[in-house]
Amino acid sequence: VVVTNPTHFAVALKYEPEEMSAPMLVAKGADLIALKIREVAEENDIAIVENPPLARALFSSVDLDEEVPQEHYQAVAEIISYVWNIEGRSMPKETASAG
Repeated sequence: VVVTNPTHFAVALKYEPEEMSAPMLVAKGADLIALKIREVAEENDIAIVENPPLARALFSSVDLDEEVPQEHYQAVAEIISYVWNIEGRSMPKETASAG
């Protein structure tokens, strides 16, 4: 999923619960790079969600290939859950009940 602000910042998150303990930031950019991230997401049918406060927070506090910090888990979980619901996906039972 790509989280945007809606034009100035974009961060791309990946989460595979069977393989990862937390979502990971796999791309981030500002201005023209943010636009390119959005374009690549659109070309690959990757969900884009506008959440300016979260996009700015993740952009400034998380480096590439780092897990999302615990302070942002709730907001990121809500976005991933929303996107997965739209896509007809669900969290594995062991992941959904953990925590």
